[in-house]
Amino acid sequence: MKIYKKWQVYVTAMLLLSTFGCNDLLDEEAISLQTAENYYVTEQGFEDLVKSTYPLLRDLIKDRDLVLQGTDLFSQGDWRKASENIGSGLNEYNANLSPSTGAVQTLWNNLYLEINRTNTVVTRAESVVGMDESLKNIRVSEAKVLRALALFYAVQQWGDIPMPLEETTTVNKEVIRVPAAQVYSQIISDLEAAEGILPAEASDYGRVTKGTAQFLLARVYLTRGWNYNNSLGGSAADFTKALDYADKIIAAYPLAENYSDLFPARNENPLLETNTPATQNDRNDEIVFAVQFSENIVTSPLGNDYHHPFGGGTDVPGEVARSSFYNRYLGKFIMTPAVYRLYDSDIDTRYNHNFLGRMYALIDVPGFIPADGMPAFDISAGDVVMEYRPWDNPATSDAERGMDVGGDLPYSVINADEYQSINSTNYHGNNAQPLTWKWFEPNIPYDDGLGTTDFILFRSAEAYLIAAEAIVKGATGGDLGTADIYYNMVVDRALGANSGAEPMQAANPADVSSMDAISYRATPGNIDIDMILDERGRELLGEYDRWYDLKRTEKLIERAKAWNPWTADSEINTDHYLRPIPQQEIDLASNEVPQNDGY
Repeated sequence: MKIYKKWQVYVTAMLLLSTFGCNDLLDEEAISLQTAENYYVTEQGFEDLVKSTYPLLRDLIKDRDLVLQGTDLFSQGDWRKASENIGSGLNEYNANLSPSTGAVQTLWNNLYLEINRTNTVVTRAESVVGMDESLKNIRVSEAKVLRALALFYAVQQWGDIPMPLEETTTVNKEVIRVPAAQVYSQIISDLEAAEGILPAEASDYGRVTKGTAQFLLARVYLTRGWNYNNSLGGSAADFTKALDYADKIIAAYPLAENYSDLFPARNENPLLETNTPATQNDRNDEIVFAVQFSENIVTSPLGNDYHHPFGGGTDVPGEVARSSFYNRYLGKFIMTPAVYRLYDSDIDTRYNHNFLGRMYALIDVPGFIPADGMPAFDISAGDVVMEYRPWDNPATSDAERGMDVGGDLPYSVINADEYQSINSTNYHGNNAQPLTWKWFEPNIPYDDGLGTTDFILFRSAEAYLIAAEAIVKGATGGDLGTADIYYNMVVDRALGANSGAEPMQAANPADVSSMDAISYRATPGNIDIDMILDERGRELLGEYDRWYDLKRTEKLIERAKAWNPWTADSEINTDHYLRPIPQQEIDLASNEVPQNDGY
């Protein structure tokens, strides 16, 4: 059972009984008279309190602006117009990125809501009566891991931060920023204690486990080892600790056979689709921890939206604009041109899973006129109406091109160097580029646009890349050997039947005019941080980690300026390795709160 359902059904029952009343039931249980003081001291009440810490993660992972925007992989709008327009502060790093930026306030609020909720669990545990102590310790450890996760995100974004460790029960407007090194020490202390208490397998699927704590420790030690600005209290020994914990995850969570096994099953042509969200199996041995979603009507307003905010468009002939067939694509997070050029589209299975290469008509369009002066023809539902060619297999002959550019095919074919073309025809609108297909869920009703598949937060493929990075930074003693071995395990899973081959990426991913290619298979002599960041981009595309990767490795400025057209001529500088403290927090504080430099 997914742990959210029972807790939310319970809350709903309390609301119904307290609103409409039922004398017999109220006389027996007096649910409407429950208070935190008399309910959380019971075993059932404490269990419900712990469960309430999990749904907050849903809002957190959907709040991805400060995690993806302004990086080397994600941007906004039409890249080709970047030099002509003013973009958002999140990509241009200009005055629009300020203490009043909505995304800054939202992430801060979501993180501290989770911190306070988990603090409530920790603080009230001592008062609980009639509960097995070992079970109570497990539940407190779950809360401490989730608190550590929220603190980890916050300390990376803002550096020195407030670090409340007890439930907030009275009004306190004092905001004290704790040094980042102290925050990391607290995070590690909580996680290492939790590791020794949590079970390897949870009583309910979706709870925090020993593996969750170990995975987060691998990430935390890796990050502290880089010791950003000498402020985290890190040392070279942290990289060996990161490797040790990564090895524990690798041993306990085997890779899925196929990359696509981790995501919803679907057919490229939606008219042939037979799967529905309810048939998806969210579980997989590779998954260490996932944020859960459900088809339960109580939880539907908090459904997964990962299938619709990413780049691509559906405005093509024979399409039903923003239909349930192609999900509700909003194009908020646009892939930079470099992203498509990181993959060997011929042998890397992730390319065809992550991006939709062809689109199909969903309705008949009799007598379609492609452009002025061109002959009309009929389009039938199921016909190809758009094809996006990958960077390493462009259409070059008339037989491969569409009539809109003088070719033979009765549909548009767009090469990778033409993505986001500003030339509009009846075949396609502006800003054309492949749909981001990674999280597509078949036949989600457009009205709500919400999915039900769990969002994977931690999985063992990343542990291999953490291990590789730690070894490159000097860690020793890896169970599998050298950094290239760990790295190539992830690559070879993606290559499938072509395991062991030499996959080729663009030598200069940002230069769409260049066809020069290099292998992305690692050797002991060529593996470095940039190669690992490229592979993290391929494997973990959009998985709530990119800004943190670039912050940790201090590659944000270099890679965002080189790959993100909206950032290329921006004002980005070293101050942007930290976000501004939200203005609302400063205004409400009773003391003077120091702002981060540059804001």
